[in-house]
Amino acid sequence: MLKSSPFQPGLRARLCRAAVLLTAGLTAQLATAQMRPLSEDELSATHAQGLMAMSNSSYGGFDFTKVALDADITLSANFKNLRLGEYNYAARNGTGADIDMSLLQFGRSDGTEAQRLVHISNPYFEFVYRNAGDNAAREVVGMRFGFDAISGDVGLKLSTLSGSMLVQGQAADGSAITLDSHTDTAGAGKRWDGACTAPCLSLANLGGVTAGDASGPSRDFWISVLKTGVQFQAPSGTSQLPDAAQAGIWLNWRDKLQAISTNGVTPPNLPKVR
Repeated sequence: MLKSSPFQPGLRARLCRAAVLLTAGLTAQLATAQMRPLSEDELSATHAQGLMAMSNSSYGGFDFTKVALDADITLSANFKNLRLGEYNYAARNGTGADIDMSLLQFGRSDGTEAQRLVHISNPYFEFVYRNAGDNAAREVVGMRFGFDAISGDVGLKLSTLSGSMLVQGQAADGSAITLDSHTDTAGAGKRWDGACTAPCLSLANLGGVTAGDASGPSRDFWISVLKTGVQFQAPSGTSQLPDAAQAGIWLNWRDKLQAISTNGVTPPNLPKVR
């Protein structure tokens, strides 16, 4: 079980440890190649870039440092009982966590060979500061972790969502239905239980999503942990600003998502039989 509260001391140290661990885990997915020496002529004709790229920017009164892993990753994995951001929130405590996810699956085993894997491009960490240029007043506000692109089938069982999410679906009668956190006018997406007024797709009936379509991958997935609300910049290759992230744990995912099922059934993701 994962637990996180963004309001405890030592935020900077925890963020650094998380960055190291997650980067190591993602790097472990990459294929390795045998190294060989190059001649002077070969070296002079070689063009390359580092595995990681760092950039700095400012927006909306905040300073950002982004560390991106220039890599394409294929992933098949299952996670259970993820509870992120466990703390008391008097306005709407819900299940006691910002995100309460009983199941998260990357890939499925009941379809084609290609559907077994989810494809991820350029994972990144972005650290958020105030007054980055002033050593005396510099403050770490938080961070986010995301992907420049993700495509494939992702199984989901969410009881509580803090975030901005949009999923298109099809009801049993063939009519179009939508899950949209913007319908949560009471809490603006904070600890939303996914309830909605029919016709719609509720969190309880969402069994997962297909990320991306024929026009390309989904490009706006990220999760943030913040001490205060932050307006992040538009995803790479787009001009559409995301919804402002609220304090605590916040998940953003609205681009090119189609419901796998609208009856709450999550597809299996079993290992291959050898």
